[in-house]
Amino acid sequence: MSTTTYSFVVSGLAGLSTLIGCLFLFFKNQKKGVLIGSLGFAAGVMLCVSITDLLPSSYGLLRSYYFIFPALLFCAIAFTCGVIFSMLIDKYLPDNTMITDSHGKKLYRVGLISMLAIILHNVPEGIATFMTTNANVSLGLTLAIAIALHNIPEGISISVPIYYATGSKMRAFLYTFISGISEPFGAFLAYLFLSPFINDFIMGLLLAFIAGIMSHISFYELLPTSSSYDKKRLTFICFGIGVLVMFLNHLLFA
Repeated sequence: MSTTTYSFVVSGLAGLSTLIGCLFLFFKNQKKGVLIGSLGFAAGVMLCVSITDLLPSSYGLLRSYYFIFPALLFCAIAFTCGVIFSMLIDKYLPDNTMITDSHGKKLYRVGLISMLAIILHNVPEGIATFMTTNANVSLGLTLAIAIALHNIPEGISISVPIYYATGSKMRAFLYTFISGISEPFGAFLAYLFLSPFINDFIMGLLLAFIAGIMSHISFYELLPTSSSYDKKRLTFICFGIGVLVMFLNHLLFA
């Protein structure tokens, strides 16, 4: 197998690990508990990824171009733009008119916004995984394993709310699949067009922008939706577990 083919395979498997999050659709006996816990867990993962991974990586890339203060300023501006972008999506995203229940409408919006954010997140991840694996197969594999581990709860943040809003496992699977396939799509873009043009400055801005989107989703979509039920303690326990899982992921694959 050539290095290029191997890079595509690694990127594809990392992205499609998002589908493992769909396994939570089959826990039928504790419907409300699974919903509350999975939303809280996904919020913890997304927030931890933003704070401990995306923002530090963004700052590190920008520091290769600028001194401390300009790098921090560019990082903060891109992060704020990500938050504003997510707020605009939330404001102008149309409701699903087929869903009449207010909780169902909210869950559907959470799942859809999560899907859009994770697509934006996965495309540059696919670019990074492809380019890293092409340069160093061992390092690329390590990166892909780390990405796969945090893609699983991202899949939960899409599939679970979509399923409980619509009652359709197929729709939940499809939305999760679309987000997962965006990672090998990023690898494909890198192979065809982007690798000569992507530089540390652009990647730094993009990572901070995505961190802003994911932080907004965690604080204003996933956590409020999870805690709107009558088990707030379960929400925050699962949120803490999500944060802990990501810290362990960083320790193991740093």
